[in-house]
Amino acid sequence: MIERHGILKFHGKDVSIQGKDIQVGQPAPEFHAITQDWENIPLLENTKGKTRIIAAVPSLDTEVCDRETRKFNLEASQLSKEIVIIVISTDLPFTQKRWCGAAGIDQILVVSDHRDVEFGERYACLLKEPRILRRAVFVVSKKGIVTYVAYMPELGLEPDYKAVLNAAKATLAED
Repeated sequence: MIERHGILKFHGKDVSIQGKDIQVGQPAPEFHAITQDWENIPLLENTKGKTRIIAAVPSLDTEVCDRETRKFNLEASQLSKEIVIIVISTDLPFTQKRWCGAAGIDQILVVSDHRDVEFGERYACLLKEPRILRRAVFVVSKKGIVTYVAYMPELGLEPDYKAVLNAAKATLAED
């Protein structure tokens, strides 16, 4: 496993990022994630035939992740049913379920990478030392090709929502 240093800090200390960054144009790597009901699913296979927006967040229990997830949930209600938004963190599934219930999250899929951190490693989002995901967003077309990638240079920065949504909508015309 490739391990890189000097890219991000967590609480003022350098952390290691595991994996090689995803590039636009490459096939999206399949990964398993745990649903809020503790089912281990192959996520891309389970959302096959849809454009996917995949947002990696450190923890739903933080201010920025809370805001980002709520924003994507709100935006999802305005999107084509051919687009699915997935938020993934290393939070435990019962923590995600509690948080989603309290926040009224009902338009997006929130899943966990806590068990095997397969997503974190395959998408270069795993911060090794704290064992959380770095903030990043990917758009994967219906054909399984990555069409948009944004790794946030700091954990506290939110993605460019307009750019992400436009990239997802653009794949509908291409597919």
